[in-house]
Formats: sequence, structure tokens, C-alpha cells
Amino acid sequence: MVKIRLTRMGSHKRPFYRFIVADSRARRDGPFIEILGTYNPLTEPSEIKVDLDKARFWLQKGAQPTDTAKKLMQKAGL
Repeated sequence: MVKIRLTRMGSHKRPFYRFIVADSRARRDGPFIEILGTYNPLTEPSEIKVDLDKARFWLQKGAQPTDTAKKLMQKAGL
């Protein structure tokens, strides 16, 4: 099964996340299929950038977003 989820980037106490498409069995920061966008919770307001065309493509293919990824993509306008 393929999932759309967040992977953590950034240094200690400075989190930065990427929206990725990955196999559900892969570990959080492990191998992924494609990068869909980014999320920076440290800016005010939080910065969410998602390639909506790629996200729609993967959702149509059957990719399941995690709860957090789903909420953030809805904020981004998907």
C-alpha cells in the first residue's frame, strides 16, 4: 500500500517536513517514491507548499494520506 505522509528534516529542535509518497512498510525517514511538497511549522504563519497536481495524481492512484498529511493538504487547498 502506498501512503502520503510527512518525513522529518532539519536539525535538532528545528523541524522541517517534506510531503512524500512512500510504501507504507518503509520507515519514516527511509526510502520514498516522490516528494510532493514541504511544511515548515516554525514560520508564522506555518508555510505549506504542495504540488496539488502530483498530490491529486497519487490520490487517484489509491495512495492513502495519513491524518496529519490530510489536514495539512486541506489547508493548502486540496
